[in-house]
Amino acid sequence: MLSKDTLFALSLFPYLGFLWFLTRSQQMPRLALLGFYMTLVFVGVTIPAGIYARVVYGEQLANVDWLHGGAESLLTLSNILLVLGFQRAIAEYRSRTQSPEQ
Repeated sequence: MLSKDTLFALSLFPYLGFLWFLTRSQQMPRLALLGFYMTLVFVGVTIPAGIYARVVYGEQLANVDWLHGGAESLLTLSNILLVLGFQRAIAEYRSRTQSPEQ
């Protein structure tokens, strides 16, 4: 049986493929694409933070508030970028497709 850590590591490959296709398509709003890349940064920071929490504090990352909060703030930032990127794209689409008499 695969461990949760192995599954987590393996899940990065489909996500990297997802980012590659999004980037190549050039149809994703730039700010939203940045949000998806920030999710990768979140993962990249969370892994060493989890190791640090285990080695220094003997705890899981979720039990070390200052580390966990710092890592989660990156996820919050990525979500904000996603929302703002799609919100901007929707607003631009509506302004282009709206008829002049409306």
